[in-house]
Amino acid sequence: MCGIIGYIGSRNAIPVVLDGLKRLEYRGYDSAGVAFFAERGIEVRRCSGKIQELASLLESENPFSHTTIGHTRWATHGRPSEENAHPHRSNGIVLVHNGIIENYLSLKKMLLGKGYTFTSETDTEVLCHLIENYARRYPLEDAVREALKEVKGSYAIAVIKEEDPGKIVGVRKDSPLVVGVGNGEFFIASDIPAFLNYSRDVIFLNDGEMAVLTNQGVSVFGSDGSPLKKEIQTVSWSPSMAEKGGFKHFMLKEIYEQPRAIADTLRGRLNAERGDVYMEEFGLNEDMINRFQKIFIVACGTSFHAALIGKYMIERVARIPVEVDIASEFRYRRPLIGPGDLMIIITQSGETADTLAAQREAKKLGAFVLSICNVVGSTSSREADAVFYTHSGPEIGVASTKAFTTQIIALCLFTIGVGKIRGTLSEDASRDFVEELLTIPGKVEETLGLDEMIRIIAKDYCKASDFLYLGRGLCYPVALEGALKLKEISYIHAEGYPAGEMKHGPIALIDEELPVVVFAPHDILHEKISSNIQEVKSRGGKIITITDRIDDQVCTFSDRCISVPPSNQYLTALLMAVPAQLLAYHIGVFRGCDVDQPRNLAKSVTVE
Repeated sequence: MCGIIGYIGSRNAIPVVLDGLKRLEYRGYDSAGVAFFAERGIEVRRCSGKIQELASLLESENPFSHTTIGHTRWATHGRPSEENAHPHRSNGIVLVHNGIIENYLSLKKMLLGKGYTFTSETDTEVLCHLIENYARRYPLEDAVREALKEVKGSYAIAVIKEEDPGKIVGVRKDSPLVVGVGNGEFFIASDIPAFLNYSRDVIFLNDGEMAVLTNQGVSVFGSDGSPLKKEIQTVSWSPSMAEKGGFKHFMLKEIYEQPRAIADTLRGRLNAERGDVYMEEFGLNEDMINRFQKIFIVACGTSFHAALIGKYMIERVARIPVEVDIASEFRYRRPLIGPGDLMIIITQSGETADTLAAQREAKKLGAFVLSICNVVGSTSSREADAVFYTHSGPEIGVASTKAFTTQIIALCLFTIGVGKIRGTLSEDASRDFVEELLTIPGKVEETLGLDEMIRIIAKDYCKASDFLYLGRGLCYPVALEGALKLKEISYIHAEGYPAGEMKHGPIALIDEELPVVVFAPHDILHEKISSNIQEVKSRGGKIITITDRIDDQVCTFSDRCISVPPSNQYLTALLMAVPAQLLAYHIGVFRGCDVDQPRNLAKSVTVE
């Protein structure tokens, strides 16, 4: 949600910041703006709509500046409009802000009493005036620090001051902010892709830390103003990994990246000869694994569906009870979690506000917290007791694809390792599982070869107003994920259901107009899912079956049949998710939707 990028250096900062804003478009936004130092002081340019409109506005002026901050806004307080867009200004103070100021109404009332006037509906303008109030008495860094003592809520901010050119001050709390270190130039941003074309050297800020960027370098301070020594980390992502690479959309590129992403998740984490998983990759040892009494898995959205698959695998193979929670609900049910329990957090970005809140609650109650995360240095990875990085590379499309499949792979590795240590998975079974895991990149590649067939199916069904997705066992979460992808990308109403529950309500929806996507692997529930398909057929539903045998009998009852390569019962679910991703993508394209940036959605949801 929202994007921040600031630059200070020898280049013209304005094109650099505009480029950074474009690379943050995936986070979702409805307006954009920049502030830069010019001869007459700080100039602000902003507009509602897309970044191209802002770029066109600046192109006519052709300004030059060595210091610039920019922002893409996703509306929380106040409608999308030019006056609500960032940056906001209060006399000589200009700032951009991600997050929510929870006590903005009381602060606004106090500032109105001091004579400040407000021109927007945002909570951010309150923060801008508050800093300006202190900047009359203090240097910029101290003014920001004093102002934030009065603020409740979440924020990542970048602030500049007219009387202090050549300086950017950034602070974060519960909202991501990173510093990029280049050759004589420095960046501050809400995410690494914003400056990846210029530098891969990054300083990750923790909550309460302040970064001060000048031409001479970067200084970092604690919340009390004490200087900190921060490690500069080099990220492995290359700029090309964040580009479309010839694909029409980021989403399609990321679907096609899944064989590589899965291989990277597996690399260096197992021994195929012995069927071993190196559990130190999860920050766990045998003693810890044998002590865990219960596992809690918490996530949001797509990661929640991966968590459900993890529950099936861990309970079946490792025989440890597992509870799965949606992160936004976890804290509010007063969970019975504590010492002796393991909390697994699953998060692509590592910055999702609800997930972080659940993680902190579990840690406060004494549980050991393991984060399965994609983004190195993210808040979740830093605050957890241990972290397993999926290494799937930057995911730009808002609708998650490769993050989902690599999260499943991570959970497979965890399941094998725990099952073997606890004696519930034999040497032979473990070796077979590992050998099958190593075939999955190739089998996903083979599945992607079905793309043209799926595109034709999508064309035939793209005008439907509703879809039903059905699955059993491990394919029930895949049905949920398939329905979510279709909703996100095409704006078609879709429901994912356990097929056995169809007769308890959803069967009333089935008629000749309703496409029903059924996941029908050859597992212990195959006969039951076959019966469900016949129930749909007898009521006239249009059946799209995804199975793992091309000559499957269920195909005779189906209007369309898609067959993925056979695998074991756990990995077949992963393979079946790929056609569901492609189906959603192509339907969205046929309907003319913006599949990379669906309306109302943001990539990283950093507010609760």
